[in-house]
Amino acid sequence: MSLKITALAITYNEEAHVKRYVENLSFADEIIFVDSYSSDNTVALAESLGVKVYQNEFQDFSSQRNFAITKASNDWVLFFDLDEIINSNLKKEIVQRINETTNNKAAFLIKRHYYFMGKIIKFGGWQSDKAIRVFNKNFCHYQGLVHESVVTTGSVGELKNALDHFSYKSFDNYNDKLNLYSKLQAEHLYEKGIKPNFYHFFIRPSYRFLWQYFFRLGILDGKEGFILAYIHSFSVFKRYLQLWMRYRKID
Repeated sequence: MSLKITALAITYNEEAHVKRYVENLSFADEIIFVDSYSSDNTVALAESLGVKVYQNEFQDFSSQRNFAITKASNDWVLFFDLDEIINSNLKKEIVQRINETTNNKAAFLIKRHYYFMGKIIKFGGWQSDKAIRVFNKNFCHYQGLVHESVVTTGSVGELKNALDHFSYKSFDNYNDKLNLYSKLQAEHLYEKGIKPNFYHFFIRPSYRFLWQYFFRLGILDGKEGFILAYIHSFSVFKRYLQLWMRYRKID
């Protein structure tokens, strides 16, 4: 008898991806969205496709994901983003590994093929990109405000098949996403009492660009590699700019 699986996702204005996601995760026994009060048709579309939807005000990514975990009826959870695509081989492997009688894992890492502006990005740090997307909720929870990760008390395995990650919708959308990350990180630094200085404004962003473009070989991804390195380094600058503005109570 196969173990039952719950597919979880957190959403905000994701109507363009809802149908594809539900079709991708149709092998799960239950699909649940935790929505941050979307202003588009995300909720109505999801519910029309049989998804259970809960509304919860967004505080940070880990809190939202951990809230979603509490809604899962089953122990084994799939927590993919709506911009991630799972192929048939990966689906089969997930079900097989979860149901192996010798399975002593609490979670599984999955490699991700990252796409930006329609091109697969092979360098800049994304060549080693992997994340836990399959886990037993009794042994795992999320930690971290922005680049949240799964913390587990059990052992972690790794699946052979990879998923495709299409994070880029448009330049403005991608930039808005990075801006949100910068704002959340700035709030966290403010709560810790960290005050920005020359190092934060100039050294940190410059290092991010050099690390991503040269040390991690983003230069080999052509113009897309340069754009990625530039906007990610600028998001570091914006993090400390927003922190500086927070201290001065400037909106």
